[in-house]
Amino acid sequence: MVKFSHGCWHPSPDTLIDWAVEVVKAEAKEDHLHFVTCSKPINHRGDTLNNPTLTHHVSSPVDDVLYLSSTHWKGQKSVTAAPHFELFPAGQPDHNKAVSTAKTDKEVRFSVGDLTATVNTAPKSFNLDFASGSRQLTSLGWRSIGYVKQNTTALHPKANYTNPNKGERWTTYQLSLGVGEKIYGLGERFGPFVKNGQTVDMWNDDGGTGSELTYKNIPFFLSSAGYGIFIPTSSLVSLEIQSERTTRVNIAVPGESLSIYLIYGPSPKEIISKYSILTGKPALPPAWTFGLWLTTSFTTQYDEATVNSFLDGMQQRDIPVSVFHYDCFWMKGFQWCDFEFDQDFFPDAAGQLRRLKERGQHVCVWINPYIAQESKLFDEGAELGYFVKRGDGSVWQYDFWQAGMAFVDFTNPDACKWYQSKLKALVDMGVDSFKTDFGERIPTGDTVYFDGSDPAKMHNYYSFLYNKVTFEVLEKSLGKNNAALFARSATAGCQRFPIHWGGDPYSTFPAMAETLRGGMSLALSGFGYWAHDIGGFEGNPDPALFKRWIAFGLFSSHSRLHGSGSFRVPWLIDPTEEASRVLTHFVSWKHRLMPYLYSQSLTTHRTGVPMLRSSLLELPEDPIAWNLDMQYFLGDSLLVAPVFNGEGDVTYYVPKGKWYGILDGKWREGSGYVTEKHDFFGLPVLLRPGKAIVLGDKALSKDKVTYDWADKVTILVNPTEDMNEVVEIPDHENLGEIKAKLSVKSSKGSVKVAVVEGKLESDAAVQIAGGKTTDLKVSAGEAMVAL
Repeated sequence: MVKFSHGCWHPSPDTLIDWAVEVVKAEAKEDHLHFVTCSKPINHRGDTLNNPTLTHHVSSPVDDVLYLSSTHWKGQKSVTAAPHFELFPAGQPDHNKAVSTAKTDKEVRFSVGDLTATVNTAPKSFNLDFASGSRQLTSLGWRSIGYVKQNTTALHPKANYTNPNKGERWTTYQLSLGVGEKIYGLGERFGPFVKNGQTVDMWNDDGGTGSELTYKNIPFFLSSAGYGIFIPTSSLVSLEIQSERTTRVNIAVPGESLSIYLIYGPSPKEIISKYSILTGKPALPPAWTFGLWLTTSFTTQYDEATVNSFLDGMQQRDIPVSVFHYDCFWMKGFQWCDFEFDQDFFPDAAGQLRRLKERGQHVCVWINPYIAQESKLFDEGAELGYFVKRGDGSVWQYDFWQAGMAFVDFTNPDACKWYQSKLKALVDMGVDSFKTDFGERIPTGDTVYFDGSDPAKMHNYYSFLYNKVTFEVLEKSLGKNNAALFARSATAGCQRFPIHWGGDPYSTFPAMAETLRGGMSLALSGFGYWAHDIGGFEGNPDPALFKRWIAFGLFSSHSRLHGSGSFRVPWLIDPTEEASRVLTHFVSWKHRLMPYLYSQSLTTHRTGVPMLRSSLLELPEDPIAWNLDMQYFLGDSLLVAPVFNGEGDVTYYVPKGKWYGILDGKWREGSGYVTEKHDFFGLPVLLRPGKAIVLGDKALSKDKVTYDWADKVTILVNPTEDMNEVVEIPDHENLGEIKAKLSVKSSKGSVKVAVVEGKLESDAAVQIAGGKTTDLKVSAGEAMVAL
């Protein structure tokens, strides 16, 4: 928490701020602006002395994006030191919009298309406005860009040649907020969805979901005014969002420099999509990841017989399991990570994985980037210099997790290859995915990296290197579109390595709600695919909570049963077996929805727009949508309102139009709030007006998610008068490819569905929501249904 001011007029105690007050040099270059501001007004030539300056740069890397940087001392390590985010991983697009600069006696201006940055260069009048056409987006005005000294002898007006940096140094931007403007995102945040009024610090930490700490801090926020701000540093970023100055978002980073990318939308989807050009789009997860994941849980004791008993029990209850996950204790305690199955419990690990494969299971195992002193790998890694070191050259060790653990130094290319070789051996045994847990407890003090990275910047960035190195093993071994992690810690760019899950919630209804808030905030930060621990992690869920969380979990992009000290198979939580029947019901629905879900996954992969969508993404024109945090869209067509109590009561907002409940066959008409009661097999899942979704065949989808999504399908249509939709059916064998495209149009009391590209494998059914069903003959390629 960093607050520099005491009210509007005075700095905080022991704080001195050199504000940008006047432009003393301004140049309009061909493709950028260069200008310098001083911190004291220039009344005479003597004022050019003892007057700290900030040097600023404005440019545009790509259409609809402005880049601003401000630097105090440009030769300092805090400015130049690695790490730096990997920007434009897919390549930097050329500008299609004109870039221009201009200079008059009162201002310098930079433009890319209609997006402009205008600097007031008149004496004593510094101001920087950002606008789209005639509409101002935000500004940096009076006392809005500053260099800050705190708790330092440099506060006193005397020379200090011994250590002029003594104390704390910060650079700050304080962006103006318009009336009613709201701020969203900033990674996984479990508190209020709208960030106004909050202090937010970008610092990865393992604090659970019930606190202000979070595993995934993403220095990107989205504004309801039509722009987003990306702060391209992995350093600590402290934000005061109407929590210090009530008309500003204050951004502060330690050190000598600060920069931002201002991304113009104007819609929220466009902002996220353009942000993903900067930091990367999510890889396409394999289809099998969308099925149910079952884990051993964390501290439970289990062996192959336990695993088989769970899978047999699920099979007996008609609950298909796509992935079985071994959590921490597949390795022996005190030896994490040696990447070897504990021989006391798994004497034939290779045979066990083979037998799981024979019964159709994919396999995931838990890992982390820490090597305990008792691991067989510790001496090897220490001797080869593959661990993070202290300043004296010794290995940086810690007891807070595994005793004497070291941290793999992923800035060392040889260490990366060494770590990957251990994971590759597991892939060769039959492991399909890695749960990349932890990555937050990264040292920052007396710390030395192979490439000389700044430890403070590396604290958050470590998660990127850890997940990238692991993802690369899977992608290289299994092929493109066949790699998937189950990752916890993250920073900007980690969305490239899906899937991410929400960390450790309590087993309570409030924790279920905070989990959703965290997921929606993370999604607004560019993360496309998301899961959470069904039933919560800490504690034992009661049957009612577990059944409600099952419904929520199966209507998420990815779905996992996981806990801490107890198993999460449904018959152990609910001896009445109703939870088993509820799980069967919702897994069945998710399987049937795979043609729709995977088509939405392709959209996420192409555009960066997440599958989990807060209402503001789909309904930006509806003012109410900007405040909804207890319901969401799964893709662009399904509105989902989880039930957060055992009684089944739910109140949620139905937007304008007629919405069709795909589970209960009932209509809701908006706009307005509705209150309903649902049993444990019910959930408001509403098909949007003017949308069509493809449902898989019940028989084909019964046991798996990777059936032929174009065979014996049902096209469910909720028509409107002017409906004109194109629906894609993905290819289940050639992931990333489209097997068929359907045109769905309505006019004059009828709906026409036609195959416009590719082909269906068999005749299909066209079902009007709540009404008639007509065959779509493969031979004809189209069907007409009267309304």
